[in-house]
Formats: sequence, structure tokens, C-alpha cells
Amino acid sequence: SMNESVKKVIEGVVIAPMKRIPDERGAIYHMMRADDPVFKQFGEVYGSWVHPGAIKSWHLHKTMTLNYVVPVGKIKLVLYDTRDNSSTKGVLMEIFMGKDNYARVTVPPGVVNGFKGIGTEDSLVINIASHSHDPDEIVRIDPFTKDIPYNWEIKHG
Repeated sequence: SMNESVKKVIEGVVIAPMKRIPDERGAIYHMMRADDPVFKQFGEVYGSWVHPGAIKSWHLHKTMTLNYVVPVGKIKLVLYDTRDNSSTKGVLMEIFMGKDNYARVTVPPGVVNGFKGIGTEDSLVINIASHSHDPDEIVRIDPFTKDIPYNWEIKHG
């Protein structure tokens, strides 16, 4: 069933809870270190602001490994494995991440990904990418394609 496949973890996807170190002045939010097991190489870091309810999807990277953290707001990140050589081909994952569930999600090349801003404030999605942006390396797919078994609408109940 759809619900069982959402609970499976896609091969190569790593969800790592990240440290938040608060003190009376504010807080430190960890994101990435060169000695992290998932760190491959440095390509670029960029931020993507997303409005509540806005959908940024679908993206498929051929060579880039993505490392998403969301220090502001919250998103629903959706991943779909289309890789022929993967043991989890066809598996869909939904990950709620943001300020209240602070984690880094590593997405390997070949895993389709997209996200939607949730809640009431703009969210900031930071990607610590293994490669610099290259328009020839990214495949953009319509967010409402029937090829991916996912409905972006809010689920009630």
C-alpha cells in the first residue's frame, strides 16, 4: 500500500538529526562538517525561500548529491526513487522538516525530489550541494505529473 512504501527509506537517503545549541543569546544550528560521513565534496551552498503552500518540484539531479537543512519555517520534502539499479526503485518518502524537526536530509543523484512550504511563515531551505549548479545536470518534471504517484494536496484526518 502507499502508506507502507512511505515508511521505507530510499537507498542512499540519509536523515541525520542536527544539533541545535541554544543559549541566552540565541542558538547555533549545525548544518555540515567536512568530516560528516555524508560529505562528498563542496560544490555550492544556496538558500531557497518558499512561501506557505508553494510547491517547488520535481527535480532530478544526475550527478549532484543534495544536503537539505531547513533552519527557518518548515517544509514537506518528498522523494521518489526512479533509479533502475536501486533496491528501493518506486519507493516514495515524505519527510517533514524544519525548525521544530531539525535534520539534514541527504539525497543521492537519481532520486526525484520536491518540496512544499507548510505552516504560516516563509521557509528557508538550504542545500549544501556536492556540485555547482549546472542546467544540463538537472531534469525538471511537472509537479503534477501522473508518472509520480503523489498528491501535493493537504491531507486531513
